[in-house]
Amino acid sequence: MSNKRLRIVVTGLCGQVARALQYRAGELLDVIAVGRPDFDLGALTDPTPLFAAMRPDVIVNAAAYTAVDQAETDREAALAINGAGAGAVARAAAELGAPIIQLSTDYVFDGAATRPYREDDPTAPINFYGRSKLAGEEAVRAATPNHAILRTSWVYAPEGQNFLRTMLRLAGDRDEIRVVADQHGTPTSALDIAAAIEQVARNLVANPDAPLLRGLFHLTDSGVTTWAGFAAEIFTISAESGGPRARVVPIATSDYPTPARRPARSQLDTTKITRVHNLRPKPWTQALREAMGKLA
Repeated sequence: MSNKRLRIVVTGLCGQVARALQYRAGELLDVIAVGRPDFDLGALTDPTPLFAAMRPDVIVNAAAYTAVDQAETDREAALAINGAGAGAVARAAAELGAPIIQLSTDYVFDGAATRPYREDDPTAPINFYGRSKLAGEEAVRAATPNHAILRTSWVYAPEGQNFLRTMLRLAGDRDEIRVVADQHGTPTSALDIAAAIEQVARNLVANPDAPLLRGLFHLTDSGVTTWAGFAAEIFTISAESGGPRARVVPIATSDYPTPARRPARSQLDTTKITRVHNLRPKPWTQALREAMGKLA
């Protein structure tokens, strides 16, 4: 990985991944985060002039419409941000001659597979959020070949609104919490996603004519669990330092109906990104412990 100073412009000013990238800024990395009101991914305006003034080596599109249930009824906004917005960012990157790294999701799959999903497996989203993110992937591919699309899953961070923070907040005033136990996937720390983005970005910049470094990749921490298993591990780690904990009551998806369906199994196969970008995903339990050590 090159030690050249790198400048990344990332969309999503206060998002989990954008914040994690900003924490990595230092002697060899500049990170400029853009968001509302200066930049609105759903406004369908050309962001090229804004990005040009920042002179990016790489543009990372981490901004997204992430309200999975709300997307079922707020479809126009979800598609504008996750679909057309991603395309606008990619076209700007192409105009500026910069690679784009686009974040996507395991929800582009239907969850019917009996093994981890590979990049070449057929997509079949079962909710509109997944459809909107798939539209974003397609828009980025259409805009520029100089891209790396990174699908990830079950993202959390030491701050912001996410499953980790929600579980700890609920445990503050509940003795037990009912959590779905028949959806399987991989919790992935935004801190690890940010580290991976930096490495992929450096590889893209250092090798501008290497097509194998570009394209579609699956990026998660390693291992698989359920939401109930994720919650139980959170409380185990929290209890070690005298933090909040609760008893996890496993339930079925049918016991907790939501407007948007979720894939039953959406673990992603990370073999390709390990081979191509030399990334070694860490066990999700280790990543969780590291993230909880940074809780505000």
